[in-house]
This record gives sequence, C-alpha cells and structure tokens, in this order.
Amino acid sequence: MADIARLQKVLGYQFDNVELLQLALTHCSAGNQNNERLEFLGDSILNHIVAEALYLRYPSANEGEMSRMRASLVKGETLAEIARDLTLGDFLVLGVGERKSGGHRRNSILADTLEAIIGAILLDSDVERCRGTVLAWVEPRLQVLSASADNKDAKTRLQEFLQGRNYPLPQYDLLGVQGSDHAQQFKVACRLSTPQLVAEGKGSSRRRAEQDAAMTALERLTRNGD
Repeated sequence: MADIARLQKVLGYQFDNVELLQLALTHCSAGNQNNERLEFLGDSILNHIVAEALYLRYPSANEGEMSRMRASLVKGETLAEIARDLTLGDFLVLGVGERKSGGHRRNSILADTLEAIIGAILLDSDVERCRGTVLAWVEPRLQVLSASADNKDAKTRLQEFLQGRNYPLPQYDLLGVQGSDHAQQFKVACRLSTPQLVAEGKGSSRRRAEQDAAMTALERLTRNGD
C-alpha cells in the first residue's frame, strides 16, 4: 500500500491515531475489521457540515433549495470525484476479488471510503477540525453552486457562466481512452479561448469526463476571480 504519510499530506490532516485511517481505508471485502461503521459515522457528520455551510453561505435560500444543493454535494458521484482528487484509490485495502475487478476505481467504494475517513477524522480530533478539513475538500464545489442552479450539471453551469460574460463557449476534445472495455477511462480537455484556459477531466464515459473537465474549469475560473 502507498505511503500513509503521503496520503495524510494530501488529505490536509495528520492523524494522531493512524490506525483509524488504516481502518477507514479497509473495505469489507478485506475482512471483518473494515470501514463500514466509520462510513456510517462519516455520512452523518458530512451531511451536518454541508448543511451548515449552505445555511450560512446562502441566507436567502429556502429549505428545498438547500436540500437540493446538499444532495448534489453529498451524492456518491460527487464524493467519488473528491476521493479521486485525493488519490484515495491508491490507498484502498481490498479483498483479492474486489482488487482484481477494479474496486479501487469504483464510485461506490471511493465514496464510502471518503465518508469513512471523515468519520475517522472526527474520532481522531473533534467537530471543528473535522469541519475544517471537509470544507477544504468541498470548497471548490461550494463556490460554483447557487440556489437557482444547484440542479444543473457542470457543463450547463460553465456555459451559463461564460454566456453571462459574453465569452465564447467551450470546446471539448477527447484526449484519449485507457483501460479494458469493461473499465475504460476517458480523458477530455475543456478549452476556453476567453479567458484562455485548458482544464482536463476524466471519467468512465466521455460525457462524465466532459462534466469533470467543466467542473475543473469552473473551479479555476471562480478561484481566479474571473
């Protein structure tokens, strides 16, 4: 397994009890001592942290709008994207069968592992440190949310962002496809002419790779204040 010290640096959190992190990375296929209980805990605190952040950030949003925004942030696909950003797949402890079938790339396993790590951080520290760590992971996605556009996908939001500033629409180019037929990984570039920007994305289909690239472009545009 890859270096745990490197993972902690990527996570932005240093464990006092590293065994909690190791347990959080252990899938149920690897044995009875696994991350399912930590996942249960992490799911609960994640929902609380995101709900609180939305409540504070969007004072004019109603209950339904906040619920939809929270759902978009805590759904499995989003959590798997964050897990990939954190390279969690490199550190998973899987059973032999799950490892051979590509479990380290599966959305459900990545999302569950992320929730388990959140639970582990809570037990290792406190609510405040857990909140700070989790918000650092989700901040780019919080920045591109709005109460009116929370149910729109990243490509739509990017298009509206550019149109609102009279910028040209993006171009999506397929850079390559890797992997076997049942586990393909598509790589796509999202190219903007104004402002000049190229953002890359990956996914199990071209559509998902384009969405990932659009999300990356949105995050960079927001971070740069465009």
